[in-house]
Amino acid sequence: MQTSLSPVPDAKHWMFWRGLNRTTRIVCHPRLKPLYHLERLTQEEADEARQYVWRSTGNDPQFAWKRHLPVPGWNMLEVTIRHDQPSGAARLYVDTGRGFNEAESFYLTLKPGRTAKRLCYIGAGVRAIRFDPLETEGCFAVEHLRLVWLSPWFAYDRLAQRLANLHGQWLETPKTDILPQLKQHAREQNVHWRALALRQYEETFVRLCPRKSYRQWLVQQPMLSADRIAHQLAAFSYRPLISILLPTYDPAPEDLERCIESVLAQRYPHWQLCIADDASTDSRVRETLSRYAERDSRIEVVFRPTNGHICAASNSALARARGEYVALLDHDDRLVPEALYHVVEALQEQPQAELLYSDEDKVDGFGERYDPHFKPAWNPDLLLGQNYISHLGVYRTSRVRAIGGFRQGFEGSQDHDLTLRFCTGLAVDRIVRIPRVLYHWHAGQGSTAAAAVEKRYTAGAGLRAVQDHLDRHTAGARAEPGKYPNTYRIRWPLPDPAPLVSLLIPTRDQVSILRPCVEALLERTRYSRLEVLILDNGSTCRETLAFLGEIARDARVRVLQWPYPFNYSAINNFGVRHARGDILGLINNDIEPINEEWLEEMVSQACREEIGCVGAKLYYPDGTVQHGGVLLGVGGVAGHAHKYFSRHEPGYFSRLHLAQNFSAVTAACLVVRKSLFDAVGGLDEENLAVAFNDVDFCLKVREAGYRNLWTPFAELYHHESVSRGADDTSTKRLRATREADYMRRRWHHRLFDDPAYHPSLTLTYEDFSLR
Repeated sequence: MQTSLSPVPDAKHWMFWRGLNRTTRIVCHPRLKPLYHLERLTQEEADEARQYVWRSTGNDPQFAWKRHLPVPGWNMLEVTIRHDQPSGAARLYVDTGRGFNEAESFYLTLKPGRTAKRLCYIGAGVRAIRFDPLETEGCFAVEHLRLVWLSPWFAYDRLAQRLANLHGQWLETPKTDILPQLKQHAREQNVHWRALALRQYEETFVRLCPRKSYRQWLVQQPMLSADRIAHQLAAFSYRPLISILLPTYDPAPEDLERCIESVLAQRYPHWQLCIADDASTDSRVRETLSRYAERDSRIEVVFRPTNGHICAASNSALARARGEYVALLDHDDRLVPEALYHVVEALQEQPQAELLYSDEDKVDGFGERYDPHFKPAWNPDLLLGQNYISHLGVYRTSRVRAIGGFRQGFEGSQDHDLTLRFCTGLAVDRIVRIPRVLYHWHAGQGSTAAAAVEKRYTAGAGLRAVQDHLDRHTAGARAEPGKYPNTYRIRWPLPDPAPLVSLLIPTRDQVSILRPCVEALLERTRYSRLEVLILDNGSTCRETLAFLGEIARDARVRVLQWPYPFNYSAINNFGVRHARGDILGLINNDIEPINEEWLEEMVSQACREEIGCVGAKLYYPDGTVQHGGVLLGVGGVAGHAHKYFSRHEPGYFSRLHLAQNFSAVTAACLVVRKSLFDAVGGLDEENLAVAFNDVDFCLKVREAGYRNLWTPFAELYHHESVSRGADDTSTKRLRATREADYMRRRWHHRLFDDPAYHPSLTLTYEDFSLR
């Protein structure tokens, strides 16, 4: 039943609320009163700002929750906020007599275009509620906000379901076993089970990475003590000298001093700082460098008589290097004290490494760290699109010298050019990622870190570097400027003659989605050498059968019958056996191309000898991203990168607009060579009839030695699961659980160590936020 009872939070009514049955519905809608960092937009401003209502003027906007207070006990918080920020998060604070505090608050990541929901356990005696709609400045509108009281048994079911889906401790535990085990753990720890359950439930929510969240994340990271580092250093069998190359030209003296002091503070002592000053005009620079050279014999300075720019200066520094490795450092940036220690720590396990690189963040003029870049492991296609390796880069000195050091003419992107040449021909195990932030990039005025557009010449140099690399290794490949500064798109050549492509489309009835899919494929695909195989899984709809008869008259189309129970893997394997093309395209029957060159782009990638599966950029009908590559481990098995992001957003460090290597891509639109499909045994019919068969297939391809690739330059709409439907019955949920369990058993060594992702990023959602 529905009830209009007004929520009464006093303790004397507690027994009444506990007595409500599961069908009782008590909804608490607030009236919001602005408290802090908020101002209402004028009508003119709202019209200009797409009908936003409020402006957050700081990073801590606050509303008072007026009118109704919630019923004590389990509640569902529902929030929809439209805003103009790349990402957003909200928090609800409840005062039960101790004021507003973090312990009685509920965090929620805002989902673009969707209502975000979470469980909240609210104690008795609620005095006030505060709602913080964003963690940043920006314009927004609160479109939906309420608390809905839940019966305990319904709340327990939702709690267990979320832990089973998203919490690392419970991923392989049946939902019905979670609460009993939680209660047992709570007894062992002498705590209330609900407190333990809520703590673990809270851990399943992502924390986005605005400055405030990054500060909080940094505080939580374990710190190595000086004694611990000293003990480890004594145990190192390999302690190479590392030469740090520092070209300088008119840095602010205080920035230069901080840079050099960060080297002096290194916990690893076997370093050499090679400074080449490129004829700085500020006399204070020479004074500073001379003073530091006198202070520490490990610092060597060469003063160049004339300005030759950064490549010449870097080569002057390189000429002084005596170390087995050289590390690159800019004159206003800083190393963390443990930077070289962690480099040498990695070398104990991988002494054959030729290149090591780390994560980085930025530091503003006030010394505040922000905008961390957590990088993937070796990702050669991403490196063609942007210099993601950058800082901290540590290179074997002999190889740097063998390739000629830094090339003049590539100033501004000299490190990108160096890395492309350095990595050519290197085995994957010679390139080592250190998944730690070891480098602080100074974001001062005029720096590339602060605004890439302030150094437009870097983009031109980078484009030349990438094109030069292509000219030396791939005839006919062409580099073009990307959508964002210092990013690039590669157009790969098609073979001549172009190969025949077989597009396989499993379907059953649903002509309303099949017709636009097939017609769009035939009408909006510029690539002409294709055949379309419609794999009919027992259609009975008269209109569908009529359409299949009609479309089969097109010489490019064949309709094949598969009269067996639905098995996505088996249907596609059947289709492959009948395909005439050298290239296969696995296509869902709810796919619609957007750009005519989509298949040219995918085929040109799939024809590269080193590439395995190629995936496309897929959108929901509202233009938000449905697939931007597959992230392993997310949600317990795999999730789609950048899901629900706007198609116009850059994504994590522009990755939504860069071709790159992923461990897997979705088979909703996947292109692969037929010979490779056959070589790895196709899709798994026995264990993965419906879900995860594409991830399993991609991982088999990857283990066979090929790189899977996702390209944003093949764009299509995907009306996800329209034809098959959702897993909304007990039978379907059981099947989904069984397939997820199989994937975790089969690929456990891969699912939680995805080289295209990072151990510091969330496995809860697909938005690259902090874990």
